Amino acid sequence: MRGEVLHYDETQGFGFITGADGNRYSFARENLRRETSMAKGALVEFQPGGGRARDVFSIDAKAADAPATATAAPSQTGNAPETSKPQQFGRSADNEPAATTGLWDYFWRGLTENYFNFAGRARRKEYWGYFLFWTIALLVIGGIGVFIDDTMANLDELPAVTIGLCGLFLLATVLPWLGLNVRRLHDIGLTGWLVLLVLIPTFGSLIILIFALIPTQGRENQWGPVPTGVRV
Repeated sequence: MRGEVLHYDETQGFGFITGADGNRYSFARENLRRETSMAKGALVEFQPGGGRARDVFSIDAKAADAPATATAAPSQTGNAPETSKPQQFGRSADNEPAATTGLWDYFWRGLTENYFNFAGRARRKEYWGYFLFWTIALLVIGGIGVFIDDTMANLDELPAVTIGLCGLFLLATVLPWLGLNVRRLHDIGLTGWLVLLVLIPTFGSLIILIFALIPTQGRENQWGPVPTGVRV
């Protein structure tokens, strides 16, 4: 896939690429096919997978423009050459944003492509959108469990089905929750290791909640560019 370098920190050996599909991919120095300078805005080719870019290598600008030049050549019939439209990274062919920023979209991406993503940044809307639908899903699953336990006359003793379903849901979503908190900390310019504050009873979770309320850092930082949809 073709993409454009958004950010690359040669000291940290870490960066981000916007792919032609509109999604962002993280990459590290070991993902480069050969050691080279990755300037912001440089065109690259890479292999996408799990939110990461692998086998990254830069494309010569002349080589990238060659297909467009060939397309613009006059036809033998004398018709005027067609002007090829430049590729717009981060947008789909119909000029609609490829990466949507709705609350449900953030929740769904959190459970799919960002399931094990601890790199990059997450804006406040992404954090609270995920939390909203996560809470709704937990209530629905709990309600289903209560209904089944009531049918089986378990509510007076041990609501095993409710406890089991809710426990499985919490276990299945702990990784995306941790990743989201790490990316939210990155978004305000803090290290993701601060997520370990949740291990402190009561006060740790309160501190993380306060961090989640802080606005996005309105500039590119060491963890990546400003998230999509944030007005700087």
